[in-house]
Amino acid sequence: MTRVRRQPLRQAVPWSYHAVIAALRPVLMGVTRRDWSGAEHLPRGEGFIVAGNHYSEVDPIMLAHFLVDHGHAPFFLAKSSLFEVPLLGAALRHLEQVPVYRSSSRAGDALEAARAALADGRCIAIMPEGTLTRDPDLWPMKAKSGVGRLALTSRAPVVPIAQWGAQGVLGHYARRPGNLLKRPVQHVRAGAPVELSDLYDRAQEPRAHAEATRRVMAAITQQLAQIRGEQPPAEPFDPARRPTEPEG
Repeated sequence: MTRVRRQPLRQAVPWSYHAVIAALRPVLMGVTRRDWSGAEHLPRGEGFIVAGNHYSEVDPIMLAHFLVDHGHAPFFLAKSSLFEVPLLGAALRHLEQVPVYRSSSRAGDALEAARAALADGRCIAIMPEGTLTRDPDLWPMKAKSGVGRLALTSRAPVVPIAQWGAQGVLGHYARRPGNLLKRPVQHVRAGAPVELSDLYDRAQEPRAHAEATRRVMAAITQQLAQIRGEQPPAEPFDPARRPTEPEG
């Protein structure tokens, strides 16, 4: 298993962020084992985007654990509805997480806030699928194009990170944790930043956003295939596509 001596954070964060780390990190160290790789791909001295797969309600915490221990405090793009939950919303705001307003006149606010954070040298973390994958085998599904749009308009590096094992802590759509006495292994693998420079001149084009997002998701899936030692589907699951009706 991977042994990492926690590195100091490279960016200033609110006191509440340090409090959350102090509360959660010992728990995670006690109930999980870690198989981490690819930290050398995390940029230093500039803001960057982390894009990860999403298959358990707790996998953002596992991703954050990896990043924090390597000196990067992630600031997540999170659904605006979470900010409306009493106490949780106040905590997210104090932690300076970024709300995403979908299908509304405020949809661009998150990207403006994220670009400002990137310009300030922060790490912005995104789960591009927007919700838990619907793929029956938990492979990444077709994602929303927000990560592509942010990447092209900010020109910040996008590091694809795949993780596997969080379902041992909390299963897909489960409400009760698994058997933590087994200390499930949390696999996290970061890849090299995705090559998107040929799309920068088309930063305002929706088709370019879609292509950038496709490349990011393909890179995440490639990293996950390495972790799982399995072949992913030829095409990602598309939740908008209706199942084909059987003939006859």
